[in-house]
Amino acid sequence: MVKMATNSPTSSPVTITVTSSGGSRSMGLTSPKPRHSLSNNANSPLSGGENRRASTSGGGGGRYLSFSKESTDEFVAYTVHMPPTPDNRVFTDSQTSPPLDSREKLGKNPNDGFIKDTIFTGGFNSTTKAHVIKSTEGEPATLKSKTICGMDGCDEKAVVGKIKKNQCECGFGICRDCYLDCVDSGGGNCPGCKEPYKDVSDCDEEPRSDEEEDQANPLPSWGREVKLEKNFSLVQSFKNPNHEFDHTRWLFETKGTYGYGNALWPREGYEFGRGSERYDNPPDFSDRRNKPLTRKIGISAAIISPYRLLIVLRLGVLCCFLAWRIMHPNHEAMWLWMMSVICEIWFAYSWILDQLPKLCPVKRVTDLSVLKERFESSEPNLRNPKKFSDLPGIDVFVSTADADKEPPLVTANTVLSILAVDYPVEKVSCYISDDGGSLVTFEALAEAASFARTWVPFCRKHKIEPRNPEAYFGQKRDPLKNKVRLDFVKDRRRVKREYDEFKVRINALPDSIRRRSDAYNAQTEIRAKKKQMELGINNNINNPSETVKIPKATWMSDGSHWHGTWSSAEEGHSKGDHAGIIQIMLVPASPEPFFGQEADEENLMDTTEVDIRLPMLVYVSREKRPGFDHNKKAGAMNALVRASAIMSNGAFILNLDCDHYIYNSSAMREGMCFMLDRGGDKICYVQFPQRFEGIDPNDRYANHNTVFFDVSMRALDGLQGPMYVGTGCIFRRIAIYGFSPPITTEHNGWFGRKKSKKLLRRKSKNVPEEDDEMLLPINGDNYEDDDAHRATLAKQFGNSVSLIDSIAVAEFGGRLLHELRGKGCLGRPAGSLAVQREPLDHSALSESVSVITCFYEDKTEWGKRVGWIYGSVTEDVVTGYRMHNRGWRSVYCVTKRDAFRGTAPINLTDRLNQVLRWATGSVEIFFSRNNALFASPRMKFLQRVAYFNVGIYPFTSVFLLVYCLLPALSLFSGKFIVQSLDITFLILLLSITLTLCMLALLEIKWSGITLHDWWRNEQFWLIGGTSAHPAAVIQGLLKVIAGIDISFTLTSKSTGAEEGEEEYAELYEFRWTMLMVPPIVIIMLNVVGIGVAVSRTVYSPFPEWSKLMGGVFFSFWVLSHLYPFAKGMMGRKGKIPTIVYLWSGLICIVISLLTVFVYPPVGSLRYEIP
Repeated sequence: MVKMATNSPTSSPVTITVTSSGGSRSMGLTSPKPRHSLSNNANSPLSGGENRRASTSGGGGGRYLSFSKESTDEFVAYTVHMPPTPDNRVFTDSQTSPPLDSREKLGKNPNDGFIKDTIFTGGFNSTTKAHVIKSTEGEPATLKSKTICGMDGCDEKAVVGKIKKNQCECGFGICRDCYLDCVDSGGGNCPGCKEPYKDVSDCDEEPRSDEEEDQANPLPSWGREVKLEKNFSLVQSFKNPNHEFDHTRWLFETKGTYGYGNALWPREGYEFGRGSERYDNPPDFSDRRNKPLTRKIGISAAIISPYRLLIVLRLGVLCCFLAWRIMHPNHEAMWLWMMSVICEIWFAYSWILDQLPKLCPVKRVTDLSVLKERFESSEPNLRNPKKFSDLPGIDVFVSTADADKEPPLVTANTVLSILAVDYPVEKVSCYISDDGGSLVTFEALAEAASFARTWVPFCRKHKIEPRNPEAYFGQKRDPLKNKVRLDFVKDRRRVKREYDEFKVRINALPDSIRRRSDAYNAQTEIRAKKKQMELGINNNINNPSETVKIPKATWMSDGSHWHGTWSSAEEGHSKGDHAGIIQIMLVPASPEPFFGQEADEENLMDTTEVDIRLPMLVYVSREKRPGFDHNKKAGAMNALVRASAIMSNGAFILNLDCDHYIYNSSAMREGMCFMLDRGGDKICYVQFPQRFEGIDPNDRYANHNTVFFDVSMRALDGLQGPMYVGTGCIFRRIAIYGFSPPITTEHNGWFGRKKSKKLLRRKSKNVPEEDDEMLLPINGDNYEDDDAHRATLAKQFGNSVSLIDSIAVAEFGGRLLHELRGKGCLGRPAGSLAVQREPLDHSALSESVSVITCFYEDKTEWGKRVGWIYGSVTEDVVTGYRMHNRGWRSVYCVTKRDAFRGTAPINLTDRLNQVLRWATGSVEIFFSRNNALFASPRMKFLQRVAYFNVGIYPFTSVFLLVYCLLPALSLFSGKFIVQSLDITFLILLLSITLTLCMLALLEIKWSGITLHDWWRNEQFWLIGGTSAHPAAVIQGLLKVIAGIDISFTLTSKSTGAEEGEEEYAELYEFRWTMLMVPPIVIIMLNVVGIGVAVSRTVYSPFPEWSKLMGGVFFSFWVLSHLYPFAKGMMGRKGKIPTIVYLWSGLICIVISLLTVFVYPPVGSLRYEIP
């Protein structure tokens, strides 16, 4: 059955359908040339379109194959009907057999032989015919009328008396189509007498029309002495049913083709019909615009299933253990038994809270090539005629507060890595928040902007990784690896020399500014004194030597006063009292590439093929005045949000600490894959793991924190998303503004099992808003009360008109493309962001300065519902929690090459202070409305458990302190937590230990961490739990109950080892802090307790070795966890500080006195006072 593409007889393409007894299926083949005519023969497979379809409904009459022959000057395509065979009958009885009574009379179907021994052939410009194969069976010959074509299998009318050349002298009747076949394929011989026709050449002399020029050529001649069946393996397969059909030979002999498509494309091209062009090369079928940008990969069932099973098994063992402990008290030491049981119940509860969120870990991967093809067109089009990037803008925030503890060289290197990032230059803007208002940071940023004109082209030209110059030049690997340009060595040498000079200038800035300020101050003092003397207004005329008092100002290099903080801390120029400052170091880049020049005296290297544009760089220092609560880092970040909304208004925000630089130049693209993929409009932020440099190889204090970043955070990614950890995070700007997602899911019922989706879009004024609900201002929605809506936004965001107008623009820039948007969500057309940014003017700068004033946030929602949330020292966790509570999702992006790297304190004191700050923030969260117990139904149940654990984990330290003292008390008293070491107790204890170890091994397997990392995490869990966490609980309670606010100092940032210094010298520095007292007490008590217990057992007439072994094993468990702490107390190379000896002696004396008082020596007399 053949269906034409159009009603025209010359239409193309032609769809060929292969039918069988089971129905029909489309082959999807397209004829390379249109057909001119179809046969009117009712028996032809090419005729009777409607009648034939009606007669073959429910089953087919055979198979139709399409193949073609192509040569240099001839092209023919065939449609061949493959009839049924006895081994493969495709006709049903109802279709092939006559009625029952007819079969009884005849005994045989007269059409059986015709169908069995006939081959149906045909082609373009010819009628499909049936060629009868001579059968070996004796069948009576049937005579044909002279008016019928004499060719076997043809029942067309013979041409008589009309076209003389169709008739032979023998009088053999033949139709026109058979005649043409004999002329073309039969060598021009008459089928009757085998003599050649006369005037055969005349048939090709007819003029051809223009339309016929595009039609198929006739079948080429195969020679006079070669039979057709010997050249077609298809014919031979029909003659010999037992012979296997040679498809390869058939394609070769007929030059058959499969057509064209993405499965196979002809090497010599393909013609698509009349008037079409020939394509020498196949088109690009790999259109990846609709392919996903990201994929979620689950953990292998061979790992995660046993992992979940072990969690359930260990939970059961814990229940049995606790039940046994409660049912078997130690009557000899009830106080010891009671304390141990209470601690063990809490530990089991804490373990459940920690383990439940780890049930569904996932991994995610991105496809950067799809991102580039979808948003960065290589060819101009109507929507993007200039080939600008369609990616949304990203504003990068870098925060610093103290130039002394956060060296300006570290900040400058972070800025350089941002300026060289692999992202469209015109889409990136970098903002530096200097909360200290230091001139050192300001001038260091100016130096970095100058050096970036050399560093950034070098990185782009040679594809440098990482793009932090300090990290790149400090690598210990071969710099020539994977570098192919011949001028790389020369360029690297020149850039390295420039960077060394840059470092010298940066490190000399404090002294340079001090000397400059002293010189300017001395000149100012001299001029003031001279002026006083000239004017005669000196009050103390009798003492002319008295100096004139002038403020000791800090001066800029141009001879003007610095508007920020002065070293003398004068009024209006101190850290808590200075004006707001905004300075554009690098102006916004144009959207069109700008290439450099050849190397000469001014240009260090050849940049003729390198885009030398630089992203916008802005220095921001918000205003600070006495009497205002500036809210530390959260307030500084909110000031950046407002200023950047007016200046660049990137739809996304990347937040980095000053010591966290971009280690992978494609990190932004990795994060944007999640934001711009299908479903990305429900993602509020993409969190990257924190990776650290400069850590000692043994990681003594678990500074890498790999268990948290690679186990806990990856597990949260399988729920509603990871927590925000303060740095290395890409935010959606409208999520920072406090708006709810366009669509969310509410989890109700037990454990949130009932789910219901809720569309959150403001459509009319009748849609009410909840107390903590802010609906998106959608572009295109017509509000009847638009003025009232703007007034509401003004109450929430402040009175800046530019800031309010930027909200809708940021929302549009963060939308997905139309074809990727979800149900009920709005999208944007492709190419809508490929536009040039509006230039900045003085009015925009003035507005930006006004929104960073200290009083702008008064009577607004900033810090309460908008921006970073105030009220906690861990503002990052609270901010992420608020977003999840509104229904947003987050994503954890672990890249193959680390996205960001930073520094971490390796000194014990700094590390404990850092943990103290985190734990104090958790206590504040627990006693606030941000407690997960008050979460909305939009947060998943296991996500609530994870956030609740964040607030409650510091309280575990109270029980941990008691439990670490129990071994010592047991050894001193000679009692144990159980009355006797029962076999059941030992089996349960062993089961708990084994299941814990097996869970650890499986976590190591699916997370990729090492056993060393896991053990270091366990050790520091006990170190922090006995030192910083108890202090955090006390400080948190004081703040909640008494309102005493605790201030924290910044963690010092390391600049790396200088020349001549030991690489990890900071690790061995000892700085005393009161946080060290509890661990020291625990260590001394357990050591002394072991000695007392051993001596008592050895000299006892009735030694109780079981209790001794239980107590000693318990003590060794505590001491093994505190070993890194004890090693840190030793200082450098075993030099123990004096303070350690003093505390140790004091503790030993106290312990000895308590022991003698509680357990007096045998035979001692007690005197009673009458």
